[in-house]
Amino acid sequence: MAEFVTLELPEGDARGVAVLRFARPPMNLLNVQLVRELAEAADAVAADPGVAAVVVYGDERVFSAGDDVAELFGLGSEQAAAMAADLQRALGCLARIPQPTVAAISGYCLGGGLELALGADRRVIGDNVKLGLPQIETGLIPLAGIRRLALLIGPGPAKDLVYTGRFVEPEEAKTLGLVDEVVAPDDVYTAAMRWARRFVGGPARALAAAKAVFEAGPHGLDRARGEWSALFTTEDRLIGTGSYLANGPGSAEFVGR
Repeated sequence: MAEFVTLELPEGDARGVAVLRFARPPMNLLNVQLVRELAEAADAVAADPGVAAVVVYGDERVFSAGDDVAELFGLGSEQAAAMAADLQRALGCLARIPQPTVAAISGYCLGGGLELALGADRRVIGDNVKLGLPQIETGLIPLAGIRRLALLIGPGPAKDLVYTGRFVEPEEAKTLGLVDEVVAPDDVYTAAMRWARRFVGGPARALAAAKAVFEAGPHGLDRARGEWSALFTTEDRLIGTGSYLANGPGSAEFVGR
């Protein structure tokens, strides 16, 4: 049983939206066990056909204040080399979930916490949140977030954040494109859930295909051809195109197959 991570499947209006929560009080520092539990939970939700979208959440006070530096301090170079690929994959776990994902961010989102959030499709923050990648201040670099950050906000701004390790305020984060929505602190979870609910009853296979193309990066054109043609084998494609022809957009009732 996981110690730090829980996977919730709400009922009612939020049915179909999974909530992946992680809690390691007081600051939700990411140690090896926590990120591995996150990866296991991400794999579980990815395989659940009943899940249409995923909200990733720390708690009301803090998403994550970053890496557990005390744990890293005790590592030797051989230990670090042996676990680097595993940790890198775990921190990138949200990008491998085929369903749309949104990170609901409160308080601080630093270091590995921001690297984790960068793998989500959307980031909603409170207007008091501090973001940053301060690993350079410990003599290290982000393990999983540099490439994704550069693709998201451009190489110049990404280098500034990584090289300086400085904190980013909400207004700048929105301007850079580091986050997608800024709301009052008490509204973070509600806003994330509102976005996630849009995909309940949606064309799950097409959404997964679109996400796969985004994740393919420079190989996106090749990936798009394969994903597009594969959708012609799905029930949702028949339902969607037939409904569009008969009644116009927004009228299809998809089945997720």
